[in-house]
Amino acid sequence: MHADTSVNPEPTVLPVVILAGGLATRLRPITESIPKSLVEVAGEPFICRQLRYLKSQGISTVVLCIGYLGEMIRDIVGEGQQYGVKVLYSTDGPQLLGTGGAIRQAQQSFPSELGQAFFVLYGDSYLPINFALVQKVFEGSGKQALMTVLKNNNRWDKSNVLFNGTDLIEYNKSNPSQEMAHIDYGLSVLTTAVLESYDLQGSFDLAGVFHNLSVIGQLAGHEVHERFYEIGSHTGLTEATEYFQRVDKQ
Repeated sequence: MHADTSVNPEPTVLPVVILAGGLATRLRPITESIPKSLVEVAGEPFICRQLRYLKSQGISTVVLCIGYLGEMIRDIVGEGQQYGVKVLYSTDGPQLLGTGGAIRQAQQSFPSELGQAFFVLYGDSYLPINFALVQKVFEGSGKQALMTVLKNNNRWDKSNVLFNGTDLIEYNKSNPSQEMAHIDYGLSVLTTAVLESYDLQGSFDLAGVFHNLSVIGQLAGHEVHERFYEIGSHTGLTEATEYFQRVDKQ
């Protein structure tokens, strides 16, 4: 009788939708001629750092939701071969769709690639986090979506999540309460079914979707403890640059 020497394959990490279509008005004048994803951070376009990082996390498929000057991103990134990932593009078109509408359109364009669930990541965020662990927590939650949260106490932005250590009670970006001490960390998981009731070509914000899910108990929360880095503002860009300069030297 032969021993079973087969090795269980690593679980497949979900695809990632990156929201990279914003106008980036807070970064002007830098973003008057280039999209935010192509802003150089420690000598390299930010999107290049994001894609290499996603590859290191086991991600194989990325859908980039692009809008403002988005063709410039496509010219630099191409199909993603140099980063070891497959990159697909979903474009807003003449009407801005908002973060929710952009994801809805990406679902419609790439149903087989996005499958039943996928990560959502903002195009200006770099998150030191274990994607596979987040996926495991989401899959064990039995809920329609998951949001990673960080105890923020209004440090980097207005706290907008009520989280009790295990459960996400409410997410409210537009009208946060004083009891909220956490913030949306920037990485989420969505099931495809969540957005299917929304109109294609309709403009809507992902923040509203998450709020609605939270109040009906369908938004899981996963707390992280290491700060995020973002390039959505000049202050954030400076801090992210300093972070990558340290990392690049290691």
